[in-house]
Amino acid sequence: MLPIPYWMATRVKFLLPAFVVLAWATPAAAQGPGVRGGVSVDPDQVYFGGHYETSALVDRLHFKPNIELGLGDDLVTTALNMEFVYKFPTRSSWGLYAGGGPAINFYSWDDDGRGRGDGTETEGGLNILFGAEHADGLFFEVKVGAIDSPDVKFGVGWTFK
Repeated sequence: MLPIPYWMATRVKFLLPAFVVLAWATPAAAQGPGVRGGVSVDPDQVYFGGHYETSALVDRLHFKPNIELGLGDDLVTTALNMEFVYKFPTRSSWGLYAGGGPAINFYSWDDDGRGRGDGTETEGGLNILFGAEHADGLFFEVKVGAIDSPDVKFGVGWTFK
């Protein structure tokens, strides 16, 4: 059996209770948990994760916190995103939304032969996002990162409603 790296064990201890609470919350019609995945640029990674969307807090404004694990570019990225989305009114089964919010990004890397060595960093970031979603739960999303978030993310996901 392989030992679990310290950085992974620490994150699991921190994040697991949060997901248990979110998973057992009673969903209303406009809220629910979901899954997501996609690719990012700088760092060049494939990512996957989960989210939880609340019902409207005010008008059409929803809270949609999410966690994304990115792999690639000799780096492991764990992003905790506290995002709010505003859903524009629509008369079809497809709708548009926009939003953003702060992020905490955990970066971990192993020595890749370029002299960087092993290490971890925790950085703050900010995301601005645009998306399209279907009433059944399918969505497509583009995130633009600022500060120390990945530059751009292209994602697809599903919210269970």
